[in-house]
Amino acid sequence: MAPEITSEFQRGWDSALRAVRAWHESQASKSLVQARRSRFPKNLEREAEVHRRSAELIVTLNPDDV
Repeated sequence: MAPEITSEFQRGWDSALRAVRAWHESQASKSLVQARRSRFPKNLEREAEVHRRSAELIVTLNPDDV
């Protein structure tokens, strides 16, 4: 049986997801900037895409997923 999710826990969970999403978005941006400066940008562009997609998917998680 799953423990009850309190409002305090939910606020913490939402805050953590926002932080992780912001981190992934900043990593994607950083990778794209590096790709523009690189002679071999494809790997960096792929890395940016992974971070962008992770940022989109992170908000779909709920405490029951972990």
